[in-house]
Amino acid sequence: MPAMVSDAPGRLSVVATPIGNLEDLTRRAERALRDCDAVVAEDSRRTRSLLRALGIDKAVLSLPAFDEARRVPALLERLKCGQHLAICTDAGTPTVSDPGSRLVAAAVEAGVTVTVLPGPSAVTAALAGSGLGGGGGFVFLGFPARSPGKLRRGLEAALGLGLPVVLFEAANRLARTLEAAETVLGERPITVARELTKVHETFHRGTARELADRFRSQPPRGECTIVIGA
Repeated sequence: MPAMVSDAPGRLSVVATPIGNLEDLTRRAERALRDCDAVVAEDSRRTRSLLRALGIDKAVLSLPAFDEARRVPALLERLKCGQHLAICTDAGTPTVSDPGSRLVAAAVEAGVTVTVLPGPSAVTAALAGSGLGGGGGFVFLGFPARSPGKLRRGLEAALGLGLPVVLFEAANRLARTLEAAETVLGERPITVARELTKVHETFHRGTARELADRFRSQPPRGECTIVIGA
């Protein structure tokens, strides 16, 4: 179906959504989701659940990571035709270890207005709760390499900057990642944040070895955020 032309100039709103607790959604983000012509979503099922909880009936256009490049041109045409699209991912801010970067880049290149609506972030929440932030900068690595060698080299380079390091990891890989990184991390203090903003939010603290042992015997669920002290 061709995009419907609007009299208003096209606009792309990058909308941060809750990482667990729905009350963390900002008023501005909710207004953008209500006012846009369509919502662009990493997973349409997850986003429809969010919209239902807000009482919003809106068209949802899927933009999964594995097919982002192919779907961007059609979305860009909508923007060029004057539509206001709001992009969101399953949780947190689009483009941060999630889809969205290609669409934002294409919109910028086409002269479409891009607006960012900041909000919940597992990165900053974990860093703030870890006690390892130090009040200065930090290095964010996203999801680490699966190869133990690449993982260790990446951590060495990041830690060489003398700053805390934050990364994501899937629960089923957490123990293996900490174990593989132990030779680099040694006795550095580490915090693993789980279920951030949810009822069972937990911060696990220890060394790489201690935490690897803990999560090997008691595997967590979902995605985890790891903070490594400088």
